[in-house]
Amino acid sequence: MTDETDEWTVIVKDSNGTLLSEGDAVVLIKDLKVKGANTTIKRGATYKNIRLTSNAEEVEVRDGKGTFVLKTCFLKKA
Repeated sequence: MTDETDEWTVIVKDSNGTLLSEGDAVVLIKDLKVKGANTTIKRGATYKNIRLTSNAEEVEVRDGKGTFVLKTCFLKKA
């Protein structure tokens, strides 16, 4: 009897088509308004140590104010 694990890997790409992986640094390419808060994240903001989610179009980034989930179409690899 063999022990096989089904491991799914999510392929995540930035706005330019570059592959992203856990721990990469990304740069925001567009100003974004944060839902539920009176805050705007400015273009050019850099986030280090991103975390991938189960969705290929989203990544988690940590900021001093909290954690954001950003769409990859607004990011490029730094």
